[in-house]
Amino acid sequence: MSNTRPAFNPDDFKAEQRLLWDKAAAGWQTWWETIDRRAQKVSDKIVELAEIKPGDRVLDIAAGIGEPAVTAARKVIPNGKVVATDISPQMLAIAKTRATSFGLDGIMEFREIDGEKLDLLGPTAKFDAILSRWGLMFFPNLQGALGTIKQMLVTNGRLCAAVWSAPSKVPFLDLAFGAAMKQTNAPAPPPGTPGPFALADVEALKQSFSQAGFKDIKTDIFQITFEFDSPESYTRLHQQTATRIHAMLANYSEDVKKRVWNSITEAVLQYADPHGRVNLDNEVICIVGKN
Repeated sequence: MSNTRPAFNPDDFKAEQRLLWDKAAAGWQTWWETIDRRAQKVSDKIVELAEIKPGDRVLDIAAGIGEPAVTAARKVIPNGKVVATDISPQMLAIAKTRATSFGLDGIMEFREIDGEKLDLLGPTAKFDAILSRWGLMFFPNLQGALGTIKQMLVTNGRLCAAVWSAPSKVPFLDLAFGAAMKQTNAPAPPPGTPGPFALADVEALKQSFSQAGFKDIKTDIFQITFEFDSPESYTRLHQQTATRIHAMLANYSEDVKKRVWNSITEAVLQYADPHGRVNLDNEVICIVGKN
């Protein structure tokens, strides 16, 4: 069996992403509390670095089921506006329900849109801040997207984004993906392929912002810790939310899939304390630049 990869096609990639995130939406809703108990720290940092204040107009790119859009919405009350966008209609539907439950639906708008086609929001769409939590890494044409984003910001408007650090510093994702790759002998993605770790090089990321014309570029690198009751709980989360692993296993038998999920549980077992609980420290990079 040849390991030759087909040429990367951005449109095919995005179509697959939309399908996978739609399928994972229910899982994200199930595990949201577990994830966001710690990930809220990232939303808070993004909103802080973007200097969001009451009355601001804010755009959230790749909002998923609602962050950092909801956190920003609480800051722009009473007369601001937050537009939450995502490529997955199923993820956005959950975000909308969450916003309503928090009483924020009056200042939030939800748009199904490709993060690289924000010009579809219209030529008059201008924002004080544009945010993205773990979204920019999935853009096949990041440089083009950054150029569009800059045009949508008011003078001195801010783009603030969070991305993951290198795989070895993000066991929350890498333990599962690494175990799956090992079991299936999957080749590593070619350099430059969009994915969770695509923007882990801080200097290269800053250079991308600079080339797009952003100024006063700053980064903030910090840790968040995800907690699980057991190794099996960690595996269940990934079974229900991990789009990349499901894509990798799509053409394998049920026996192989079972072996992969068991190997993921084994991989995280080394991190369990004497009571079986698992704590995983992960490095996050936040970057902000001004128009």
